[in-house]
Amino acid sequence: MKKAVLSEIDWPEFGIGERPADISLDEYLKRLQMVREAMEVRGYSHLLIYADREHFANLTWMCNIDPRFEEALLILRFDAKPLILIGNECEGYLPHSPLYKSGDMRSELYQPFSLLNQGRDKSRTLGEIFAEEGMDENARIGAVGWKYFGENEDPAGQLALDIPSFIADAARKVAGHDQVDNATDLFMHPGYGFRSVVSVDEIAIFEYSNIKTSEAVKRILFGMREGMSDFEVAKFIEWDGEPLGCHPTFASGNLPGLCGPQGRILSKGDVFSFNVCYWGSNICRAGWVAESANDLPAGAQDYINAFAAPYFEAMANWFRNLRIGTKGKLLHDIIYGTLPFEKFGIFLNAGHLIHLDEWVSSPIYEGSDLPIRSGMMFQVDVIPSSPIYGSTRMEDGIVIADAELRAKLKIIHPECYDRCMKRRDFMINTLGFDLPEEILPLSNIPAIVPPWFLKPEHILILK
Repeated sequence: MKKAVLSEIDWPEFGIGERPADISLDEYLKRLQMVREAMEVRGYSHLLIYADREHFANLTWMCNIDPRFEEALLILRFDAKPLILIGNECEGYLPHSPLYKSGDMRSELYQPFSLLNQGRDKSRTLGEIFAEEGMDENARIGAVGWKYFGENEDPAGQLALDIPSFIADAARKVAGHDQVDNATDLFMHPGYGFRSVVSVDEIAIFEYSNIKTSEAVKRILFGMREGMSDFEVAKFIEWDGEPLGCHPTFASGNLPGLCGPQGRILSKGDVFSFNVCYWGSNICRAGWVAESANDLPAGAQDYINAFAAPYFEAMANWFRNLRIGTKGKLLHDIIYGTLPFEKFGIFLNAGHLIHLDEWVSSPIYEGSDLPIRSGMMFQVDVIPSSPIYGSTRMEDGIVIADAELRAKLKIIHPECYDRCMKRRDFMINTLGFDLPEEILPLSNIPAIVPPWFLKPEHILILK
């Protein structure tokens, strides 16, 4: 069994590449067809896909509209083009959708989605719209929000909706209460949801996102200095307009873990964790504002041997077993069986799926029989936490790709494929990981864990 040791290296350069093309109209049309086929299997006559500023990903995946200030609702049926209901300020954004530009999606202004006290005198009621879209007592309607529930979570089970009540009430008024149920799992379930796997073009797009976030993290690690404020450190992100998947976090000293920059001055001996997250990527590192163990509090100076190295070794075993067909429970047990909670404090899933939204769902949990599948894009998000040792992290993005998907990527996006192969080579031959052939690392700092943020060239490797 290989052991983690501290080693000094020059960080590799994998290149930046060019921004890939956006998802094509053809792929959006294929997605529409897939969703309609799933509706037919479920017996749905209609699907209502809800979105707002935070819960946008299912709608964006369908038609490339992410509501910027208000809500939106996409209505799917079999005998008409999809209809999107949007508010005042989203109307001008509609040409961003390939489906709208091509005439494959209709739109209607529904002003109650607009912000308060804006004009509301040009809209039909939801009841009138739903009736014209063929919703009546014979309809069966699936509602897609951002969560679905089991009966252990809500006694209503599949009838528990997560869309706003005024939309749910209008749908149930025309179709009947029990004829409207939660269909969010069609999009987000880790075993079969549409967004639980990514296409070859999405791999290229999300690899570019991972490059940008990981390069920002690299700039932070090589640019931060003792005595800087966290505001000054955050400037190394060099944010250039990419949509954020979640707020950047900069938790140093005694600041809570999800805090953004607060103006705190970094001092030697501080714990520090931070992340940068764009759509499809969330890169995070955690360690110490230190040059060596001597800068740590007396009780934490065994940080590497007692905490960081066991974590690194456990993650190496996690990677070794992250294969197509592996059951989620095995990956869960590797982490929870190796890193006891009373010392490492891990309480979330040992990795989860990521997409446009930072967390889709996860096939990795206690007792999970869900297998790892080709096309899954994972956030390597295993989060230890200790009041003594702080944390450590190798939070990057990876894609699981079988031989067919890898061959497609090599043909369609050869530069992306080449960078993934170089990252694999680095993880195997420099860091010492036993990496299954189906793992494609997307981050430009793949599994690089520097415990001392003031000496980032010192990293953990396996020997």
